[in-house]
Amino acid sequence: MQSRLLLLGAPGGHGGPASRRMRLLLRQVVQRRPGGDRQRPEVRLLHAGSGADTGDTVNIGDVSYKLKIPKNPELVPQNYISDSLAQSVVQHLRWIMQKDLLGQDVFLIGPPGPLRRSIAMQYLELTKREVEYIALSRDTTETDLKQRREIRAGTAFYIDQCAVRAATEGRTLILEGLEKAERNVLPVLNNLLENREMQLEDGRFLMSAERYDKLLRDHTKKELDSWKIVRVSENFRVIALGLPVPRYSGNPLDPPLRSRFQARDIYYLPFKDQLKLLYSIGANVSAEKVSQLLSFATTLCSQESSTLGLPDFPLDSLAAAVQILDSFPMMPIKHAIQWLYPYSILLGHEGKMAVEGVLKRFELQDSGSSLLPKEIVKVEKMMENHVSQASVTIRIADKEVTIKVPAGTRLLSQPCASDRFIQTLSHKQLQAEMMQSHMVKDICLIGGKGCGKTVIAKNFADTLGYNIEPIMLYQDMTARDLLQQRYTLPNGDTAWRSSPLVNAALEGKLVLLDGIHRVNAGTLAVLQRLIHDRELSLYDGSRLLREDRYMRLKEELQLSDEQLQKRSIFPIHPSFRIIALAEPPVIGSTAHQWLGPEFLTMFFFHYMKPLVKSEEIQVIKEKVPNVPQEALDKLLSFTHKLRETQDPTAQSLAASLSTRQLLRISRRLSQYPNENLHSAVTKACLSRFLPSLARSALEKNLADATIEINTDDNLEPELKDYKCEVTSGTLRIGAVSAPIYNAHEKMKVPDVLFYDNIQHVIVMEDMLKDFLLGEHLLLVGNQGVGKNKIVDRFLHLLNRPREYIQLHRDTTVQTLTLQPSVKDGLIVYEDSPLVKAVKLGHILVVDEADKAPTNVTCILKTLVENGEMILADGRRIVANSANVNGRENVVVIHPDFRMIVLANRPGFPFLGNDFFGTLGDIFSCHAVDNPKPHSELEMLRQYGPNVPEPILQKLVAAFGELRSLADQGIINYPYSTREVVNIVKHLQKFPTEGLSSVVRNVFDFDSYNNDMREILINTLHKYGIPIGAKPTSVQLAKELTLPEQTFMGYWTIGQARSGMQKLLCPVETHHIDIKGPALINIQEYPIERHEERSLNFTEECASWRIPLDEINIICDIATSHENEQNTLYVVTCNPASLYFMNMTGKSGFFVDFFDIFPRTANGVWHPFVTVAPLGSPLKGQVVLHEQQKFFLK
Repeated sequence: MQSRLLLLGAPGGHGGPASRRMRLLLRQVVQRRPGGDRQRPEVRLLHAGSGADTGDTVNIGDVSYKLKIPKNPELVPQNYISDSLAQSVVQHLRWIMQKDLLGQDVFLIGPPGPLRRSIAMQYLELTKREVEYIALSRDTTETDLKQRREIRAGTAFYIDQCAVRAATEGRTLILEGLEKAERNVLPVLNNLLENREMQLEDGRFLMSAERYDKLLRDHTKKELDSWKIVRVSENFRVIALGLPVPRYSGNPLDPPLRSRFQARDIYYLPFKDQLKLLYSIGANVSAEKVSQLLSFATTLCSQESSTLGLPDFPLDSLAAAVQILDSFPMMPIKHAIQWLYPYSILLGHEGKMAVEGVLKRFELQDSGSSLLPKEIVKVEKMMENHVSQASVTIRIADKEVTIKVPAGTRLLSQPCASDRFIQTLSHKQLQAEMMQSHMVKDICLIGGKGCGKTVIAKNFADTLGYNIEPIMLYQDMTARDLLQQRYTLPNGDTAWRSSPLVNAALEGKLVLLDGIHRVNAGTLAVLQRLIHDRELSLYDGSRLLREDRYMRLKEELQLSDEQLQKRSIFPIHPSFRIIALAEPPVIGSTAHQWLGPEFLTMFFFHYMKPLVKSEEIQVIKEKVPNVPQEALDKLLSFTHKLRETQDPTAQSLAASLSTRQLLRISRRLSQYPNENLHSAVTKACLSRFLPSLARSALEKNLADATIEINTDDNLEPELKDYKCEVTSGTLRIGAVSAPIYNAHEKMKVPDVLFYDNIQHVIVMEDMLKDFLLGEHLLLVGNQGVGKNKIVDRFLHLLNRPREYIQLHRDTTVQTLTLQPSVKDGLIVYEDSPLVKAVKLGHILVVDEADKAPTNVTCILKTLVENGEMILADGRRIVANSANVNGRENVVVIHPDFRMIVLANRPGFPFLGNDFFGTLGDIFSCHAVDNPKPHSELEMLRQYGPNVPEPILQKLVAAFGELRSLADQGIINYPYSTREVVNIVKHLQKFPTEGLSSVVRNVFDFDSYNNDMREILINTLHKYGIPIGAKPTSVQLAKELTLPEQTFMGYWTIGQARSGMQKLLCPVETHHIDIKGPALINIQEYPIERHEERSLNFTEECASWRIPLDEINIICDIATSHENEQNTLYVVTCNPASLYFMNMTGKSGFFVDFFDIFPRTANGVWHPFVTVAPLGSPLKGQVVLHEQQKFFLK
C-alpha cells in the first residue's frame, strides 16, 4: 500500500501562522502528485475552524493526529520536511503516528546514517511537537538523563535534564545511539518508559498522567505539590535511534529496555526513491552514470557484501557526490567513489578485489587520469546574503570550471601563496579535490605520519580566508571535552564553558580535528548530528541550529537574535567546516580499524600519498636550500627504496623516515656539512634499539645505498678534542659553540654532580647541534645510562632554567597542562610546569614520557609542531603574538621555550608505551647508551679514586658482557652504568668489604631465578668476581718436602799456557743452511679469559680456551714480558702451529706451519717443536726449533 500526501484546508478559516506554514510545506508535494489512486492513504492537514483552541489535524491515510499548539515553538524542529517525500518515508511517518496515538515509544533501527534521525524530526515537525534531543555516548551518565546538580549563589540544587524536561513538559525525547551507552545506564529510564514513573534525586516523584488525575479528584494540587508529586504529560513520547548489534559494533540492547519499545526497520531508501532523488540533484550527469553509481553502492550494502567483511557503502553521501559530479560531469565516477568509500586504504587484498569486481560489473572502471582535477586556478571572494563565499576556478581535463564554496571571514590569499608551503603537482591536485569536496561536505584527510597533512590543511584554509581552530584529539577524550566543560565562577557557582569546536561553529572557523583515528567511536558519535545536520544540543541546554533553520524560526516566531539567544538558541555560521586528519587504518587489525560504516557517513575522504622522489627533492631543496646534493640524493634513494619494498620490516623503517624527518636531517646536513649521513639515518630510526632483524635490514639497505659509516666513528676520539669549555660567555662542546643564556631564575638552573667522559660529551655535542637548529629533543635509552644527568649537565652548561614534569600511568591531558586545587572553596587551576615553561621561556624536561598513555602525550604534537595547544581551563597557547588579535585567555609561547623529553626504549622488559613509535618523528631523537669500556672506566675512577684499578676493570668487563647478553636476548635485564657506579661508591666508602658481597646489592634481585643466576655466576666468575665464594673454598696442592742435599761429583778445570781458564768439555760445531723468507698467514680469533680464583682459591690463576683440533699435540709453552704486557706462546705439532696472545686482551692469533716444517709422506712421524721468545732488540719475535731434524724457524 503506497502513501500519498494531500493538503485540505477550510477556506477562509482563521488558522494560525503554524498551520499556514504547514500548508506551505506540503503544497509542493500536492502539486507534484495531482489526483492519484484513491486506494492510497492520504496525509491531510485539516483546519479545525475558527474559535478552536487546539489546531489542525494531520491525516496520513486512515490515521489522523490532532495538532496542539506548542508552548515553546522554538523547540519544534524546522525545515526537515523536504520538497518531495519518498513513499517509503511516508510509510514510516504513518507507522510512527500509529504508535504515537497508541501512546507507545518507538525504536527506529537501521544502518548508520542520518536517515533515522531525519524521519523522526520530520514527524515531529509535521505534528508540531517539541523535541528534547540527546546523543548518547560512552560518557553518558544518569545525571545527563535525569538531573544534574548545579551551584547557584552558594547553594546546590538540581536542574532537570532532557528526560525529565520531556516528561513534565509533554515533549518527545529522542535518544540517539543507544548502542554507544555503557551497560546499565539506560535502565534508569525503564520505569519512565513502562509506567511513566521516576524517582528524582531532589525528592520529587514523576507520576503518570492517569494516576495523577485520579489523585487530583481526592486531593488538591497544593497537597500533591507538597508531596513532591509531578505529573508526567500524556503527550510525552520517546523515539530511540540505534544500530543493530551485533552486525555493527556496540553494546547490545538490555532485554528489559528492548521490550518497552516498538521497533521499525529504517533501511536505506528504496532504489527507485533514491534514484529519483539523485536525478533531481545531478541534472548534468548522465542518467546511466547515476544509475550505475547507485547500483554499485546498493550492491556494497547487500548481505553478500557484509559476509565478505566489506563495510557498508555510505548511501546517504551519494547526494553530495552527485552534486559534485553535476558541476564536474567529465570527472570519472570511480574517483568520486574513492572519496566516499576509500577501499584502497580500508580493505585488504581480497576486499579490494571484490570492490574492483563490482566496479567492473557496473562499468565504472573509467579512471582516466587526464580527467582528474589538476589545480586551483583562481579564488575570488564574494558575499551572498551577508554570507562569505568564494568563487573557485578549478582546471580539469583542459577546462576551467568555476564553483561557489563557503569561505572564511579573513581576506583570501592566492592558492599556495604561503611562503612556507612548497607547491608540488600532487599537492595541487589534492587541494583541487579538497575544494570540490568542500563545496558539499566536511573532509577527512588520511595520510601517514609526517607526510604534511596539517600543512596542506592550513594552506587550504589560507586559500579560502579561514581562521583555523586546531583541536588535538586523544583516546580517552570525552564528549564533554569535545563540546562543553564544567568550571566554577569566581563566586563558586558552577557554569559551562563551550569548547573550541563549539566556538568555531558559531564563528565560522575551519576546525582541524587532528588524530581523529585515536578517538573512541562512541565519543565521536556526539558529532554526527553536527556533521550531518549542522545542529547540536549542548549540556547547558543551548541549541545550535543550521543557518536556514535558525532564520526560518526567527521569521516564524518574529523574534530578534537577542530574544532567541535568551532562549539559548544560536545559529551555526554557514562558513563553518571541519577537516579531520587521520592516519591510515591498519588493515586486518580490529583495534586500529577506526574507519567503520558509521564513520564513512560523516566525511569525504582524501588520501594523501607519500611524495614521489622528485617532489620530495623539490620540497627539501626549497625549504633547505644549502643541503649537500650528494647526501640528499643518497638519502632520498634510500628512503624511497624502503617505502616501495613489500617487506614489512623495511616498511616499518620507512615510517620513521617521513617527509618531516627528512627535512630535519636535511637542515642538520646543511648546517653541519661534515655530518655523517649514516649516523643521521640510524639516529632517526633509533637503530640502537631496533630488533636484530630490523637492524640488519637497515644496515643492508644503507650499504646498498652506499651510505657508509665513517671509519673514524669506530675509534675512541682523543679526549683533548672533546671537552666542555665555558669562555667569555660562550659554551663550547667538542666542535660546537653556543652563547651562554642569561637566566633570570638562576635557582631553576640545574646543578648536578657530573664527571665528564668522552661518550657523554659526544652526546651533548650532538644535542647542542639540534638545540641550535631550534629542535625539541627526545633522549631514548635503557634505565641508568645517564639521561637525566646528561640533560641536567647540558642545561647547567647553557645556564638554562628548567621546568620538570614526570609522567606516569595515571597522567591525563588535564594534569599535563593544569593542576587543580581548592582555595577558599573555589576550584583554582594552577599552571603546570608545561605552561610555566611556555610562558617564561624555560626548558621543559618531560621525564618517563613512555609511562603515560600515548593518547595523552600525543597532545604535545600540536605544541611542538604548530605551537598551539588548548588548556583545560579554556586558555589557548599560541606561537605567534600576531595571532592574539585582542583575544582573551591567550598564552604566547616564549621564543626561548624548548622541550627535552626522556623515555626508555620500547619493548620488553620496559613496561612503558611506545612513545618513539607514536611521536618520535616530531622530535630530534638521540639514543643514549651505556658508556664504552674506556669511558666507563674513566668515570668510575672519579667516583672511586681509592678503589683498586683491577677491581674497576673487572666490573667494567663483567657488566659489558652482561649488557651484550641483554642485547642478544639471552637475559632480560639490561644492567646499566647506574648499578656499577653504586657498587664503586660502596667500595669507596667501605673499602674493607669484599667485592663478592657488594655486587650482591645488584644481583640479589635475580637470586630466585635459577637460569638467570647461573648465567650471572658464570659471567662474574669469568672476570674474577668471586660471587658465592666462601672462606673454606681454598684448594692448594699437597706440600712435599725436598730430600736432603747429597754430594754427586765435580768437574776439573785445567790451566793453559796463556793462563786463561777453560772448561774441559767437548764441543762440536756444524754449519747451518738458511732458506727463506717464507710468507705466513696470521689468523685472529676471539678468546675469553676465565679467572680460576673467583669461586675457589687455587694455584691456577686464569685459563683460556684455544681452538685446537682433535689431533693437535701441544709441544711447548713460553711467555715474554714486554712493555708491561705478558704474551703467551703455545706451539703444537700434528700439524705444526703457533698460537700467541696478549694475556689481557680479548683476541688470540694462530699461525699454521703445516707447509714449512718437514714431514714424512705416510704421516707416521710428527715433528716435535719447541719455542723460545727473543729479547731486545728482537722483541716480539720467537724462534721455533724442530728437535729431530734440527730445523730452526
